[in-house]
Amino acid sequence: MRDMTRANMQAAFAGESQAHLRYSVFADKAEREGLPNTARLFRAASLSEQIHASNHLRALGGVGSSAQNLETAQGGEDFEIAEMYPAYVEVAKNQEEAAARRSMEHALAAEKVHSQLYGRSREAVAAGKDVELETVYVCEHCGFTMEGEAPDRCPVCGASHTRFRKF
Repeated sequence: MRDMTRANMQAAFAGESQAHLRYSVFADKAEREGLPNTARLFRAASLSEQIHASNHLRALGGVGSSAQNLETAQGGEDFEIAEMYPAYVEVAKNQEEAAARRSMEHALAAEKVHSQLYGRSREAVAAGKDVELETVYVCEHCGFTMEGEAPDRCPVCGASHTRFRKF
């Protein structure tokens, strides 16, 4: 793929990915406001944008074997842990942006777990097996991810165990 086309595809992938998530969040808000048809419209558009983003990622050659995908995923998490979030947290701290700082600190805590889980999965896949996982829970308030049983309170944000989604 030529440079300009690749750059355009990467920009389109980023835009479609953000639209997918944005519309999903908008759908949740419309649902809470008692607007089920607006929520349904946002969910349909969100799926469409996800399909666009998925197609763009495949066209970019961004989907490999599971072993390659795990390496890519863990590399992304490790970058966020070592460089991105610490720098962003520091800026938010210096600019006294408490909500932004808290959001990024919550994400950083989750990324650390993601990296560990991806590492375990990479080892298993390299050995020709699937990773053995207990039940995985995600706090729907801050995104903290964990294996085992959901705690009474999220160790990162303090949300109730009822806010954990089971996978």
